[in-house]
Amino acid sequence: MTMQKFRLAAIIGLPLTLAGCATNAEYAARDAGFTAVSAKVGAGTAKRSVWIQNREQAAKAQAQVKSLLARKSVDADTAVQIALLNNKGLQAAYADLGDAAANAWQATMLLNPTISIGTTGIGAPELQAYRAIEGLITTNILALMTREKSIAVADARFRQAQLAAALKTLALAAETRRAWIEAVSAWETVAQLNRAQAAADAASQLAAKLGESGAMGKADQAREHVFNAELAGQVAEARLAARLAKENLTRKMGLWGTDADYRVPNRLPDLPKGLSRRDSIEAEALKRRVELQMARFDLEAVAKSYRLTEATRFVSDLTLVAGAEAEREREDGDTKVETTGQVELEFTIPIFDTGQARLRTAELAHMRAANLLAEKAVNVRSEARSAYQAYRSRYDIARHYRNTVVPLRTKIEDEAALSYNGMITSTFELLADNRSKVDSVILTINAKRDFWLADADLTTAIHGGGEAGAAAEVAAPAAADAD
Repeated sequence: MTMQKFRLAAIIGLPLTLAGCATNAEYAARDAGFTAVSAKVGAGTAKRSVWIQNREQAAKAQAQVKSLLARKSVDADTAVQIALLNNKGLQAAYADLGDAAANAWQATMLLNPTISIGTTGIGAPELQAYRAIEGLITTNILALMTREKSIAVADARFRQAQLAAALKTLALAAETRRAWIEAVSAWETVAQLNRAQAAADAASQLAAKLGESGAMGKADQAREHVFNAELAGQVAEARLAARLAKENLTRKMGLWGTDADYRVPNRLPDLPKGLSRRDSIEAEALKRRVELQMARFDLEAVAKSYRLTEATRFVSDLTLVAGAEAEREREDGDTKVETTGQVELEFTIPIFDTGQARLRTAELAHMRAANLLAEKAVNVRSEARSAYQAYRSRYDIARHYRNTVVPLRTKIEDEAALSYNGMITSTFELLADNRSKVDSVILTINAKRDFWLADADLTTAIHGGGEAGAAAEVAAPAAADAD
């Protein structure tokens, strides 16, 4: 007697039929999700970001960087564009977006069926070398039932990864702009200190000659010499700070070798003639802030995960196996085949684990995400108001130094020069007035630097990418792993 036994899963035919059309083209694209990232970045920086994935794209981006560096000096907008084209850490962040797209793509795919084949009775001559052949094909029916929920969770995480990539790009743009402001301000300070150093050198040399002639005492000579020596130390410190500030900018732009020999302007831009009004800055920040959008997607993903947990609370593994059993029997030289249908249902009995712990964990995750979203909304409003207040106040302070303090110092210096020409003011008094003016100019430079930093922070408060944005970026992958 010969018997051949086959067991087929009841729903095998449907998954195999649908497998060819389940792939989502959006997830499968090599630059999946990057169009949305570019749109967010363009709105926040007015600059172009690229996702480099092959040599041709890398060569094209490098050529653009070389073209931008060929300019006489690198301004703030150029520095930001170079960073978006050339920073390798940013490209690593885009790879995280690719991972999220691949995970979402994987979620759209049906589980592969499991096939096993076995045989018994090998070598039995009366049964033509075998007694029975058994084949088995199974699949998880619960995975098919919850497929749409799983895809929804993966899609929400993919959208969140898009925002995380945009946030990383905005953060790099903001950091690069701030680094450029710091570097240019530092070199402008060096120029002013060099001017003060020249005056101090002249005073020190004059004091030495007057001391030789007996017209100045040793104590007064020492005062001039020590001021010159202290100022020389300040100049050295300022030059070091300027070099380090430029190196920080170089790192943000991802430059090395001969490309690092670029130049920056020797002074910051002048203050604008007027300030941009932001009467609805809170509403604008709530609408555009990337961190807030990420928190919303996190809440959406957690909510969908919660519903998925509810669906699989009692039964976490359900398999329906169906097929046929064919029995072949030889009698009086004839072969007779008899086929019998067969159905099996396999599932886990929730006796000890009723899923309550998993359901409670999902419920707490949903509550946590909802509260974090509410907190983020409050913080975004406050950060937007603070950024605008700093923007207006820094402008007023910088304008005060420019319009009031420096003109008064200039007037004092001019009057001292007239008195000196009239033999009324001594040389040392004239040099002291000149040094005082340099100090005021440095304060003006610092006030102007603080204004431009506040201007950059205002953009960050509206679109995202500041220190709070970096914290949100770290939290997003952790939340995804928790699922």
